[in-house]
Amino acid sequence: MRHFDLTPLYRSTIGFDRLGSLLDTLTTLEGNAPSYPPYNIERVGETEYRISMAVAGFGERDLAIEVKENTLSIRGEKRTEQEDTTFLHRGIASRSFERRFQLADHVVVKGAVLENGLLHVDLVRELPEAMKPRTVPITTKTDKAEKPKVIDSKAA
Repeated sequence: MRHFDLTPLYRSTIGFDRLGSLLDTLTTLEGNAPSYPPYNIERVGETEYRISMAVAGFGERDLAIEVKENTLSIRGEKRTEQEDTTFLHRGIASRSFERRFQLADHVVVKGAVLENGLLHVDLVRELPEAMKPRTVPITTKTDKAEKPKVIDSKAA
């Protein structure tokens, strides 16, 4: 049993509530994490990512992708099949699933493609202009520009 008490974290930090709750959910889901359907998370570029999920037997109408409050949810719900089919062996899973991924701040879902039984979800991290690093130019002062102004020139 792994349980961490994060109460001291909540008492000494401000604005990191999401981080604490994320750590809480990770420790509770560690032992009973679902393994269906299998997936990969790839880093495609410097700010680009791709989630590839094996969804054999699911069509476009059977899948739903939703992003809400930094959580990406991918659901698959298999439509009911005809009951007149008799299977001698049924090895292809056709059960419904829901997979959730926590997205970092400023990560946006760009699109999804279903290809050869794999669902590819493309993600991009887009930083706002205010958060991007910028270069500040350095200037030097010259002697001519720094001559003091004479306001009143009375001789004593």
